[in-house]
Amino acid sequence: MSLDRFRANKSSPDYTYLTLAAILVLFGLVMIASSSVVLSQVADENHTFVVKQLAWLVIGLIGLTAASRIDYRLWRKYALPFFIVSFILLIIVFLPGLGKTAKGAARWINIGSFQLQPSEILKLSFILYLSAWLEKTGPKIKDFRSGFLPFVLLLIPVIVAMSYQRDIGTLAIIVLTAGAMFFVSGTSYPQIGLGLLGGGLLFLLLTAIEPYRWQRLMTFFNPQAAPLVSGYHITQSLLAIGAGGLWGRGFGQSLQKYLYLPEPHTDSIFAIIVEELGFFRATVVLVLIGALAYRGYQIAGRAGDGFARMTVFGITSWLLF
Repeated sequence: MSLDRFRANKSSPDYTYLTLAAILVLFGLVMIASSSVVLSQVADENHTFVVKQLAWLVIGLIGLTAASRIDYRLWRKYALPFFIVSFILLIIVFLPGLGKTAKGAARWINIGSFQLQPSEILKLSFILYLSAWLEKTGPKIKDFRSGFLPFVLLLIPVIVAMSYQRDIGTLAIIVLTAGAMFFVSGTSYPQIGLGLLGGGLLFLLLTAIEPYRWQRLMTFFNPQAAPLVSGYHITQSLLAIGAGGLWGRGFGQSLQKYLYLPEPHTDSIFAIIVEELGFFRATVVLVLIGALAYRGYQIAGRAGDGFARMTVFGITSWLLF
């Protein structure tokens, strides 16, 4: 496919992808309304969480419309400045008076009544910069000095900053996404093996240096060891999932959302989905997410140049992970 043909088709959206995304977004709004109803009453505000999500949806749609009118090659031109700015924001969270710490983690910047989480911006900026770099490197990606070594050096400052933020979950998504992009760029199998070995050692190191991470890992494998302490969240999630059975208690009928399950409208929302809708309907949600990812990878395969292909692949992998 030539670049000219890709440019001619850029104004035509992929309606299959948009339909899948719209279904998941609308379903998410419905489940946020259900799972957060008790928390909203405790806060003495009706439907406050779903209203906030609706506001962000409107902002997202505006952003979607604006981004669809921008030539994607402009992102390649400004990929490096965008990445540098997002990394600086990542450092600002540690500055007294600007950064906010919650539950032992420094991840947010206070801007009036608004809180900005720079790591979310970094996810996108890192994908854009890595896409531009992989396209520029081309076949030399198979060379250790031209490919693997610069890739690792690019990851190191991100890993260090995210580790100090105590946000290993976000770091894992960034590393997995970057690793997937590096893999499909055409690197050699020895470098892939070296990357997997290095990633495994990094995981063990980050887990070992912080006692709470090791405790979380052990809790994941054996939540029943401390069901009312470190294993409480997982135990309550499993209770919700088990109570849902094959067909669920019924929409809006969750019992775990009555302040038994922590963060029922965010971290624990899938457990609420299974409790209310059951195994079969929850499986449909997973199938829809898988279909969205599959369609995204199809779009990446049809992209007109290396930058577009890697960017779409990276964003799809980010969402999937």
